[in-house]
Amino acid sequence: MGKGIRLALGLLIVWFTGTSVLQAGEADPYIGRWALTIPGGGAGWLGVTQENGYLDGSILWGGGSVVPVSYVFVEDGKLYVLRLHEVKRKDAQGNDARPQMLPEVLVGNVYGDRMQLVQMQPHRDGIGMDQREFLGQRIAPLPARPDLSKVKFGDPITLFNGRDLDGWELTNPRQTNGWSVADGLLVNDPAQRRGERHISYGNLRTKAEFEDFNLTLEANVPKNGNSGIYLRGIYEVQVADTYGRGLDAHHMGGVYSRITPRVSAEKPAGQWQTMDITLVDRHVTVKLNGTTIIDNEPLLGCTGGALWSDESRPGPIYLQGDHTAVQYRNIVLRPVRK
Repeated sequence: MGKGIRLALGLLIVWFTGTSVLQAGEADPYIGRWALTIPGGGAGWLGVTQENGYLDGSILWGGGSVVPVSYVFVEDGKLYVLRLHEVKRKDAQGNDARPQMLPEVLVGNVYGDRMQLVQMQPHRDGIGMDQREFLGQRIAPLPARPDLSKVKFGDPITLFNGRDLDGWELTNPRQTNGWSVADGLLVNDPAQRRGERHISYGNLRTKAEFEDFNLTLEANVPKNGNSGIYLRGIYEVQVADTYGRGLDAHHMGGVYSRITPRVSAEKPAGQWQTMDITLVDRHVTVKLNGTTIIDNEPLLGCTGGALWSDESRPGPIYLQGDHTAVQYRNIVLRPVRK
């Protein structure tokens, strides 16, 4: 079957069959959480659930947040995931015209714990479409919630020596390095020059990689500042100026778009804030300024900006530097003793 026919078939099924009830077991091979290696090699995630006979889904595509998809269905043993993207348009006079809803269809075939997928998306001008293949891997079931009172930690490792960037490097060496050391502080200054081309600044990672650990540090974000701490290179704990903004998974100390802090404990911008983060068996605990805001909660998958989607491999601590200025100090890690 040609790629255009497959896309048309998927869209027709969505729009003309509506919310058809699944046959028992029809979608079972696709139910669960999938680590995606999306086109271009970035990290993604797909969750497929079934409730009351209907399928639902959510997705992470490279950066940003986990978001719901428009529709999920199974047809002839294949998984179809539909996403709709609003595309703004201009008329001949340059005025805003009626937005266009651009469809994107992901088609998956499962083979045991692996899924082969194809992304199909028409061009914005309506002429032709792109088709790209990528892969998914079923995420292993979460381990039981660990008893942290029984976890043993090794000797502390000072990740930042307060003098230079020894032991650190950019996640992407082609980007501009805005990181430096000043007065014993790890400082990021991603300055842009008005009227000049935008500079792409890089994220900073440890050369060393880790599995499970306890990490303590202090962070200082300016007004409207935005950074993040990536655990094992895949889970972002948000660092941002969100004082007084309430509870949200995108606010200070939250696991970005995945876990909302139970209480607000951030300080106003410009003040030093302490963070105590424990990652054990894909469960995370976050203490912000001495208050437990996330208590040994499960991590369901990677977050936006992850270096990869494989949750089983060790990875670095990496600090987000492509957004705004930020300062860090006293970065110390204690690995879990096996």
